Amino acid sequence: MTEIDYAEVVIIGSGFGGLAAAKQLGKSGIDHTLISATPEHLFQPLLYQVATGVMDPHEIAPPIANVLRTNKGSTVVQGSVVDVDPDACVVTYETDAGVRRLRYGSLIAATGATQSYFGNDHFKDFTFALKTIEDATLLRDQIRDCFERAAETTDDAERRKLLNFVVVGAGATGVEVAGQIQELSQRYFHADASVYLVEGAPMVLPPYKGGKLSQYAEKSLRDSGVEVLLDAMVTAIDADGVTISINKGAATRRIAADTVVWSAGVQASGFTAVLAERTGCDTDRAGRLLINSDLTTGGYANIYAIGDMTSLKGYPGQSPVAMQQGRHAADIIRRKKLPGTEFVYWDKGSMATIKRFSAVAQLNERIQFRGFIAWLMWLAVHLFYLIGFRNRFLAVLQWGVAFIGRARPGFVHAAQAEEREEERLAG
Repeated sequence: MTEIDYAEVVIIGSGFGGLAAAKQLGKSGIDHTLISATPEHLFQPLLYQVATGVMDPHEIAPPIANVLRTNKGSTVVQGSVVDVDPDACVVTYETDAGVRRLRYGSLIAATGATQSYFGNDHFKDFTFALKTIEDATLLRDQIRDCFERAAETTDDAERRKLLNFVVVGAGATGVEVAGQIQELSQRYFHADASVYLVEGAPMVLPPYKGGKLSQYAEKSLRDSGVEVLLDAMVTAIDADGVTISINKGAATRRIAADTVVWSAGVQASGFTAVLAERTGCDTDRAGRLLINSDLTTGGYANIYAIGDMTSLKGYPGQSPVAMQQGRHAADIIRRKKLPGTEFVYWDKGSMATIKRFSAVAQLNERIQFRGFIAWLMWLAVHLFYLIGFRNRFLAVLQWGVAFIGRARPGFVHAAQAEEREEERLAG
């Protein structure tokens, strides 16, 4: 029989929601154990900057143990939660040392979301995602490799294929990736690349509903050289490129490309289905938990689910929502709020970068910013949420090098690491 440990609160997941819950519990010194599949906390909004060489991976992924080192009552363990028994109040998780079981008083699940391919899971074999550090470094190496090979080849068709980059999905991530790849081609590699941004909706940044910010973002992308394809659906992807249906099949287009970035949709994490089955909680089409208004799951008053793995009142799948939900659940547990208190999201606005010195920001329907001011706001907000003085200092330094200058520290450091590894193997 596996030995069972105990924690007053168990938190599953080390994203923004999980960390917010842990820090809030720490204010009351409540004993809590955070179980994470990775040893780092990932600052996911900046993954695209790792992929495009602006930042190094470790600058956006500090160790969780360091983040919570001064947090009262925190214990951090690495493992993958595979099961939960809500009646016995026990979670089961796998580690390198074997299977472990942990009894809890309250449970907060914050396991996030994964990439969705809308039933075309085979697309995964031919595309690059941006959900993990590994995803970002793979895409970074792919982008650099494509530009370097294009500079060496004498085959025009091969060069064109290498310098065609297709980004599927014109949400914030897609817009940011497309804009940065276009800047890379012009300011760093000095190559004639073609960047295509494919979106099924009739506008970029669909959350802005085609308003002035959507229109500004589209114009800014087009002005920089990105070809924006709206009302366009990807119908096929293979090793040679992408087939696109435009205007509900009115036209079909084939783009030969070695690099296809998929940022078109998300679905709930694998553990979400386990929690739904064990607690009897319904799910939506994306597999997200249809949680109660107080963030509890099914009929269990001591199990909370937060963030991207949930669906509640149409709240967006963004880090501010997860953070506020994490604090709300923790406040109920530490009795700063009454059990059953309804969660209400305070929308502080949203923003997205488009290219160097260009961004959009919306505080509410009436207060909106675009251009350079919005770009400065984006830098300030993301700098504020980066954890640790060293990370913030290096972020400012690398942003200056990449955006004011023309260098890309991430590419330089990756090349240096490869050279050191080659020397080590040769020596």
